[in-house]
Amino acid sequence: MQYFNDLVLIFDSTVRLAVPLILACLAGLYSERSGIVDIGLEGKLLGAAFAAAAMAAVSGSPWLGLLAGIGVALCMSAIHGIASINLKGDQTISGVALNFLAAGLTTFLGQSWFHRGGFTPQLSADQRFNPITLPFAEQVKDVPIIGEIYWELISGHNILTYVAFIAVPVTAFVLFKTRFGLRLRAVGENPKALDTAGMSVGWLRYQALIITAVLVGIGGTYLSIAQSAGFNNNMSAGRGYIALAALIFAKWKPWPALLVCLLFGFLDAMQFRLQGIKFPVIGEVPVQAIQALPYILTIILLAGFIGRAVAPKASGIPYTKER
Repeated sequence: MQYFNDLVLIFDSTVRLAVPLILACLAGLYSERSGIVDIGLEGKLLGAAFAAAAMAAVSGSPWLGLLAGIGVALCMSAIHGIASINLKGDQTISGVALNFLAAGLTTFLGQSWFHRGGFTPQLSADQRFNPITLPFAEQVKDVPIIGEIYWELISGHNILTYVAFIAVPVTAFVLFKTRFGLRLRAVGENPKALDTAGMSVGWLRYQALIITAVLVGIGGTYLSIAQSAGFNNNMSAGRGYIALAALIFAKWKPWPALLVCLLFGFLDAMQFRLQGIKFPVIGEVPVQAIQALPYILTIILLAGFIGRAVAPKASGIPYTKER
Protein backbone atom coordinates (compact mmCIF):
# COMPACT_ATOMS: atom_id res chain seq x y z
CA MET A 1 0.00 0.00 0.00
CA GLN A 2 2.91 2.33 0.71
CA TYR A 3 4.10 1.91 -2.88
CA PHE A 4 0.65 2.93 -4.10
CA ASN A 5 0.69 6.00 -1.85
CA ASP A 6 4.12 6.98 -3.17
CA LEU A 7 2.90 6.52 -6.75
CA VAL A 8 -0.12 8.76 -6.16
CA LEU A 9 2.15 11.44 -4.67
CA ILE A 10 4.46 11.23 -7.71
CA PHE A 11 1.50 11.58 -10.07
CA ASP A 12 0.23 14.50 -7.98
CA SER A 13 3.61 16.23 -8.41
CA THR A 14 3.51 15.34 -12.11
CA VAL A 15 0.24 17.22 -12.54
CA ARG A 16 1.53 20.30 -10.70
CA LEU A 17 4.79 20.41 -12.65
CA ALA A 18 3.10 19.77 -16.02
CA VAL A 19 0.63 22.67 -15.80
CA PRO A 20 2.90 25.48 -17.13
CA LEU A 21 4.10 23.13 -19.88
CA ILE A 22 0.53 22.30 -20.91
CA LEU A 23 -0.48 25.96 -21.08
CA ALA A 24 2.67 27.01 -22.96
CA CYS A 25 2.36 24.04 -25.34
CA LEU A 26 -1.28 24.85 -26.16
CA ALA A 27 -0.31 28.49 -26.60
CA GLY A 28 2.35 27.50 -29.12
CA LEU A 29 -0.15 25.20 -30.83
CA TYR A 30 -2.42 28.12 -31.72
CA SER A 31 0.37 30.36 -33.00
CA GLU A 32 2.17 27.65 -34.98
CA ARG A 33 -1.06 26.33 -36.48
CA SER A 34 -1.60 29.85 -37.82
CA GLY A 35 1.89 29.94 -39.35
CA ILE A 36 3.66 31.96 -36.65
CA VAL A 37 6.74 30.36 -35.07
CA ASP A 38 6.77 31.41 -31.40
CA ILE A 39 10.23 30.84 -29.92
CA GLY A 40 9.29 33.65 -27.54
CA LEU A 41 7.12 31.40 -25.36
CA GLU A 42 9.95 31.27 -22.84
CA GLY A 43 10.12 35.05 -22.58
CA LYS A 44 6.33 35.36 -22.36
CA LEU A 45 6.22 32.83 -19.52
CA LEU A 46 8.92 34.74 -17.67
CA GLY A 47 7.39 38.17 -18.27
CA ALA A 48 3.93 36.99 -17.21
CA ALA A 49 5.34 35.35 -14.09
CA PHE A 50 7.06 38.58 -13.04
CA ALA A 51 4.06 40.80 -13.80
CA ALA A 52 1.68 38.50 -11.90
CA ALA A 53 3.90 38.31 -8.81
CA ALA A 54 4.62 42.05 -8.82
CA MET A 55 0.95 42.98 -9.16
CA ALA A 56 -0.13 40.46 -6.51
CA ALA A 57 2.53 41.80 -4.14
CA VAL A 58 1.42 45.41 -4.64
CA SER A 59 -2.36 44.94 -4.86
CA GLY A 60 -2.80 41.89 -2.66
CA SER A 61 -5.06 40.24 -5.26
CA PRO A 62 -4.09 37.11 -7.23
CA TRP A 63 -6.81 37.93 -9.78
CA LEU A 64 -5.21 41.28 -10.54
CA GLY A 65 -1.93 39.39 -10.77
CA LEU A 66 -3.50 37.09 -13.36
CA LEU A 67 -4.72 40.06 -15.39
CA ALA A 68 -1.25 41.63 -15.22
CA GLY A 69 0.38 38.39 -16.36
CA ILE A 70 -1.98 38.07 -19.31
CA GLY A 71 -1.54 41.79 -20.09
CA VAL A 72 2.24 41.52 -20.32
CA ALA A 73 1.96 38.39 -22.48
CA LEU A 74 -0.44 40.29 -24.77
CA CYS A 75 2.05 43.16 -25.09
CA MET A 76 4.84 40.74 -25.97
CA SER A 77 2.61 38.96 -28.48
CA ALA A 78 1.79 42.33 -30.03
CA ILE A 79 5.50 43.07 -30.47
CA HIS A 80 6.01 39.64 -32.00
CA GLY A 81 2.98 40.13 -34.26
CA ILE A 82 4.11 43.54 -35.52
CA ALA A 83 7.60 42.20 -36.25
CA SER A 84 6.36 38.98 -37.87
CA ILE A 85 3.11 39.98 -39.59
CA ASN A 86 3.33 43.71 -40.36
CA LEU A 87 7.07 44.11 -40.82
CA LYS A 88 7.52 40.56 -42.19
CA GLY A 89 10.65 40.03 -40.12
CA ASP A 90 12.28 36.76 -39.18
CA GLN A 91 9.97 35.12 -36.63
CA THR A 92 12.71 33.14 -34.93
CA ILE A 93 14.87 36.20 -34.36
CA SER A 94 11.87 38.14 -33.06
CA GLY A 95 11.08 35.36 -30.57
CA VAL A 96 14.67 35.08 -29.37
CA ALA A 97 14.78 38.86 -28.90
CA LEU A 98 11.68 38.65 -26.69
CA ASN A 99 13.36 35.97 -24.60
CA PHE A 100 16.43 38.15 -24.03
CA LEU A 101 14.24 41.17 -23.31
CA ALA A 102 12.21 39.30 -20.69
CA ALA A 103 15.28 37.79 -19.02
CA GLY A 104 16.98 41.16 -18.64
CA LEU A 105 13.96 43.34 -17.94
CA THR A 106 12.46 41.16 -15.21
CA THR A 107 15.73 41.15 -13.29
CA PHE A 108 16.23 44.90 -13.75
CA LEU A 109 12.68 45.84 -12.76
CA GLY A 110 12.68 43.41 -9.85
CA GLN A 111 15.82 45.00 -8.47
CA SER A 112 14.64 48.55 -9.17
CA TRP A 113 11.18 48.12 -7.64
CA PHE A 114 11.72 45.68 -4.78
CA HIS A 115 15.51 45.81 -4.12
CA ARG A 116 15.69 42.05 -3.65
CA GLY A 117 18.16 41.07 -6.34
CA GLY A 118 15.46 40.62 -8.96
CA PHE A 119 13.07 38.75 -6.66
CA THR A 120 9.61 39.95 -5.72
CA PRO A 121 8.48 39.92 -2.06
CA GLN A 122 7.28 36.64 -0.61
CA LEU A 123 3.53 36.37 -1.18
CA SER A 124 1.02 35.46 1.52
CA ALA A 125 -1.76 32.93 1.08
CA ASP A 126 -4.25 35.71 0.29
CA GLN A 127 -2.05 36.92 -2.56
CA ARG A 128 -1.86 33.52 -4.27
CA PHE A 129 -4.13 30.99 -5.94
CA ASN A 130 -4.69 28.37 -3.26
CA PRO A 131 -5.73 24.70 -3.53
CA ILE A 132 -9.44 23.94 -3.96
CA THR A 133 -11.10 21.02 -2.19
CA LEU A 134 -13.58 19.40 -4.55
CA PRO A 135 -17.03 18.21 -3.34
CA PHE A 136 -16.99 15.07 -1.14
CA ALA A 137 -13.17 14.91 -1.12
CA GLU A 138 -13.06 15.11 2.68
CA GLN A 139 -15.70 12.39 3.03
CA VAL A 140 -14.05 9.83 0.73
CA LYS A 141 -10.35 10.43 1.46
CA ASP A 142 -10.15 7.39 3.78
CA VAL A 143 -11.67 5.03 1.20
CA PRO A 144 -8.88 2.73 -0.08
CA ILE A 145 -7.44 3.56 -3.51
CA ILE A 146 -10.41 5.51 -4.96
CA GLY A 147 -10.59 7.90 -2.02
CA GLU A 148 -6.88 8.59 -2.06
CA ILE A 149 -6.84 9.18 -5.82
CA TYR A 150 -9.74 11.62 -5.56
CA TRP A 151 -8.41 13.38 -2.45
CA GLU A 152 -4.74 13.61 -3.39
CA LEU A 153 -4.60 13.46 -7.18
CA ILE A 154 -7.85 15.04 -8.44
CA SER A 155 -8.80 17.39 -5.61
CA GLY A 156 -6.48 19.87 -3.90
CA HIS A 157 -5.22 21.80 -6.92
CA ASN A 158 -5.63 25.51 -7.58
CA ILE A 159 -8.04 26.86 -10.17
CA LEU A 160 -5.33 27.48 -12.79
CA THR A 161 -4.50 23.76 -12.78
CA TYR A 162 -8.08 22.88 -13.69
CA VAL A 163 -8.09 25.63 -16.32
CA ALA A 164 -5.00 24.06 -17.94
CA PHE A 165 -6.61 20.63 -18.23
CA ILE A 166 -9.96 22.02 -19.40
CA ALA A 167 -8.08 23.99 -22.08
CA VAL A 168 -7.01 20.75 -23.80
CA PRO A 169 -10.48 19.51 -24.90
CA VAL A 170 -11.53 23.12 -25.57
CA THR A 171 -8.52 23.54 -27.88
CA ALA A 172 -9.25 20.24 -29.63
CA PHE A 173 -12.85 21.32 -30.19
CA VAL A 174 -11.97 24.84 -31.37
CA LEU A 175 -9.27 23.72 -33.79
CA PHE A 176 -11.01 20.72 -35.32
CA LYS A 177 -14.76 21.31 -34.87
CA THR A 178 -15.31 25.03 -35.50
CA ARG A 179 -15.15 27.32 -38.51
CA PHE A 180 -12.58 29.49 -36.74
CA GLY A 181 -10.36 26.45 -36.17
CA LEU A 182 -10.64 25.42 -39.81
CA ARG A 183 -9.60 28.88 -40.93
CA LEU A 184 -6.77 29.01 -38.40
CA ARG A 185 -5.36 25.70 -39.63
CA ALA A 186 -5.84 26.78 -43.24
CA VAL A 187 -3.93 30.03 -42.75
CA GLY A 188 -1.00 28.00 -41.46
CA GLU A 189 -1.09 25.70 -44.47
CA ASN A 190 -2.17 27.88 -47.39
CA PRO A 191 -2.66 31.57 -46.51
CA LYS A 192 -3.04 32.51 -50.18
CA ALA A 193 -6.22 30.43 -50.43
CA LEU A 194 -7.80 32.28 -47.51
CA ASP A 195 -6.70 35.62 -48.89
CA THR A 196 -8.29 34.74 -52.23
CA ALA A 197 -11.52 33.88 -50.38
CA GLY A 198 -11.57 37.39 -48.92
CA MET A 199 -10.34 36.66 -45.39
CA SER A 200 -7.59 38.61 -43.66
CA VAL A 201 -4.48 36.50 -43.13
CA GLY A 202 -2.97 39.06 -40.81
CA TRP A 203 -6.05 39.32 -38.59
CA LEU A 204 -6.36 35.53 -38.26
CA ARG A 205 -2.74 35.33 -37.20
CA TYR A 206 -3.24 38.14 -34.70
CA GLN A 207 -6.22 36.27 -33.26
CA ALA A 208 -4.00 33.22 -32.81
CA LEU A 209 -1.38 35.35 -31.05
CA ILE A 210 -4.04 36.79 -28.72
CA ILE A 211 -5.12 33.28 -27.68
CA THR A 212 -1.46 32.34 -27.34
CA ALA A 213 -0.87 35.30 -25.02
CA VAL A 214 -3.85 34.45 -22.80
CA LEU A 215 -2.74 30.84 -22.35
CA VAL A 216 0.93 31.56 -21.79
CA GLY A 217 -0.02 34.45 -19.48
CA ILE A 218 -1.99 32.01 -17.33
CA GLY A 219 1.00 29.66 -17.42
CA GLY A 220 3.39 32.36 -16.23
CA THR A 221 0.95 33.41 -13.50
CA TYR A 222 0.76 29.81 -12.34
CA LEU A 223 4.53 29.67 -11.96
CA SER A 224 4.82 32.67 -9.67
CA ILE A 225 1.59 32.93 -7.67
CA ALA A 226 0.15 29.41 -7.71
CA GLN A 227 3.02 26.94 -7.80
CA SER A 228 5.38 29.36 -6.01
CA ALA A 229 4.98 32.27 -3.60
CA GLY A 230 6.71 34.94 -5.65
CA PHE A 231 8.99 35.55 -8.61
CA ASN A 232 12.65 34.62 -8.77
CA ASN A 233 15.20 35.13 -11.53
CA ASN A 234 14.73 32.92 -14.60
CA MET A 235 11.99 30.92 -12.90
CA SER A 236 10.63 29.71 -16.25
CA ALA A 237 13.85 27.63 -16.43
CA GLY A 238 13.51 26.60 -20.07
CA ARG A 239 9.88 25.49 -19.83
CA GLY A 240 8.99 27.51 -22.92
CA TYR A 241 11.57 25.61 -24.95
CA ILE A 242 10.43 22.26 -23.52
CA ALA A 243 6.85 23.19 -24.45
CA LEU A 244 7.97 23.78 -28.04
CA ALA A 245 9.73 20.41 -28.05
CA ALA A 246 6.56 18.78 -26.68
CA LEU A 247 4.56 20.48 -29.42
CA ILE A 248 6.82 19.04 -32.12
CA PHE A 249 6.78 15.60 -30.48
CA ALA A 250 2.97 15.75 -30.37
CA LYS A 251 2.89 16.77 -34.05
CA TRP A 252 0.87 19.92 -33.33
CA LYS A 253 -2.12 18.05 -31.85
CA PRO A 254 -3.65 18.90 -28.44
CA TRP A 255 -4.27 15.48 -26.91
CA PRO A 256 -0.80 14.08 -27.70
CA ALA A 257 0.59 17.41 -26.44
CA LEU A 258 -1.09 16.79 -23.08
CA LEU A 259 0.47 13.33 -22.81
CA VAL A 260 3.94 14.60 -23.70
CA CYS A 261 3.71 17.43 -21.17
CA LEU A 262 2.64 14.95 -18.50
CA LEU A 263 5.64 12.81 -19.42
CA PHE A 264 7.97 15.76 -18.93
CA GLY A 265 6.19 16.58 -15.67
CA PHE A 266 6.64 12.97 -14.52
CA LEU A 267 10.38 13.11 -15.21
CA ASP A 268 10.60 16.40 -13.37
CA ALA A 269 8.78 14.87 -10.40
CA MET A 270 11.05 11.83 -10.47
CA GLN A 271 14.21 13.90 -10.40
CA PHE A 272 13.16 15.28 -7.00
CA ARG A 273 12.57 11.74 -5.74
CA LEU A 274 15.83 10.36 -7.10
CA GLN A 275 18.09 12.97 -5.55
CA GLY A 276 20.28 11.47 -2.82
CA ILE A 277 19.35 7.85 -3.63
CA LYS A 278 22.22 5.37 -3.98
CA PHE A 279 21.79 3.12 -7.00
CA PRO A 280 23.29 -0.37 -7.31
CA VAL A 281 26.78 -0.46 -8.86
CA ILE A 282 26.91 3.27 -9.77
CA GLY A 283 26.13 4.63 -6.30
CA GLU A 284 24.72 8.11 -5.78
CA VAL A 285 24.15 10.06 -8.98
CA PRO A 286 25.09 13.77 -8.87
CA VAL A 287 22.10 16.05 -8.36
CA GLN A 288 22.92 18.00 -11.53
CA ALA A 289 22.69 14.84 -13.65
CA ILE A 290 19.27 13.98 -12.23
CA GLN A 291 18.01 17.54 -12.70
CA ALA A 292 18.99 17.30 -16.37
CA LEU A 293 16.64 14.34 -17.00
CA PRO A 294 13.79 16.34 -18.60
CA TYR A 295 16.22 18.16 -20.89
CA ILE A 296 18.02 14.94 -21.84
CA LEU A 297 14.65 13.42 -22.76
CA THR A 298 13.93 16.45 -24.94
CA ILE A 299 17.13 15.88 -26.91
CA ILE A 300 16.53 12.12 -27.21
CA LEU A 301 12.96 12.52 -28.43
CA LEU A 302 13.81 15.18 -30.98
CA ALA A 303 16.84 13.22 -32.16
CA GLY A 304 14.76 10.53 -33.79
CA PHE A 305 12.07 8.94 -31.66
CA ILE A 306 9.15 10.99 -32.93
CA GLY A 307 9.03 9.87 -36.54
CA ARG A 308 8.32 12.42 -39.21
CA ALA A 309 6.86 15.60 -37.70
CA VAL A 310 5.65 17.90 -40.46
CA ALA A 311 5.05 21.48 -39.40
CA PRO A 312 2.31 23.61 -41.01
CA LYS A 313 3.52 24.45 -44.52
CA ALA A 314 3.38 28.23 -44.06
CA SER A 315 5.00 28.13 -40.62
CA GLY A 316 7.61 30.88 -40.27
CA ILE A 317 6.90 32.30 -43.73
CA PRO A 318 5.67 35.93 -43.82
CA TYR A 319 2.69 36.39 -46.12
CA THR A 320 2.69 39.16 -48.69
CA LYS A 321 -0.62 39.98 -50.31
CA GLU A 322 -0.42 39.91 -54.07
CA ARG A 323 -1.53 43.03 -55.89
